[in-house]
Amino acid sequence: MSSEFGRIIRVSIFGQSHGEAIGAVIDGLPAGEKIDLERIDAFMARRAPGGAGATQRREKDQVRIVSGLVDGYTCGAPLCGIIENTDAKSADYKAMADIPRPMHADYPAHVRHKGYNDVRGGGHFSARLTAPLCFAGAVCQQLLEKQGIYLGGHLLSAGDVQDTPFDPMNEDPAVLAPLTQRVPPVMDAQAAEKMLAAIDLARSAGDSIGGSVELCVLGLPTGLGEPPFDGVENRLSQALYAVPAIKCIEFGAGCAVSRMRGSEHNDPYVLQDDRIRTASNRHGGILGGLTTGMPLLLTCHFKPTPSIAQEQKSVSLSQMQEATLAVRGRHDPCVALRAVPCVEAAAAIALYDLYLEAKAHGY
Repeated sequence: MSSEFGRIIRVSIFGQSHGEAIGAVIDGLPAGEKIDLERIDAFMARRAPGGAGATQRREKDQVRIVSGLVDGYTCGAPLCGIIENTDAKSADYKAMADIPRPMHADYPAHVRHKGYNDVRGGGHFSARLTAPLCFAGAVCQQLLEKQGIYLGGHLLSAGDVQDTPFDPMNEDPAVLAPLTQRVPPVMDAQAAEKMLAAIDLARSAGDSIGGSVELCVLGLPTGLGEPPFDGVENRLSQALYAVPAIKCIEFGAGCAVSRMRGSEHNDPYVLQDDRIRTASNRHGGILGGLTTGMPLLLTCHFKPTPSIAQEQKSVSLSQMQEATLAVRGRHDPCVALRAVPCVEAAAAIALYDLYLEAKAHGY
């Protein structure tokens, strides 16, 4: 398995959902950078379980820094943060050792690791591992902001309930900041109420719903990216797919482009205050794998939580016969609800790595 990402900075994620602790190591960070630990705590709290519409597993997600900082500044050593697991209930997963959960990694992991995979809470495949991902992303986000690059996301949909999408032409970071204080993080307060109602309805039926998260990045310089294999979409997608349950990523107008004509889809170039911009932003800030200087927009689509209380068909691995399984334990009825900071974190890691790579190449 590969639990490391990055070229200039290298982020390694370790631990299992029900292990003693989880964490991340960030190597390659520039020395002398001030890191605001209170901001990291606030970022982690946005992802932490236990809130409205989420799993009732109680974890504080407090990061303990064990290396890489001296008096709050990066010192050149790898930055390592550890998060203790304090509220795991492994007994809930006893049946899954023999009967894999549908739409989880249980079965392919069993085959790949010859039955030694940790099934408790999904082990290393669990969304619990997005906690250290958020720690690493929170660090990178702060360093991006020092370069005038800001990113933020919102819950675009939960089931069939839609929030107001971002204005693709907006370049004001002030629009993004308030979203971090909203639960759920949405643009439209009425959408929030409807989303929570839809999530509660699914939970009461022993079921789950899918959702989507929209991300906006402002202030990116023109020309970031290393196409064709390490273009901006490539690197962002690689990092974002580390967030479990993401099944589709759209950039700009996304899948809708296949139903457009060129005259409908093209974004004309214009001059604004002696800067070359585009009159519209259906390209989502990326052309040819390179940033264009326009807002970068992407949408991640999340599958419904596969761990549901309803009885499902599966197979007993020991008996090699069909069996049924009703998943016990505490699970998010809509994983997208807590995924907004996870998407922000993965994107921040990829973009900061690309930024440092461009700087290293003298761009």
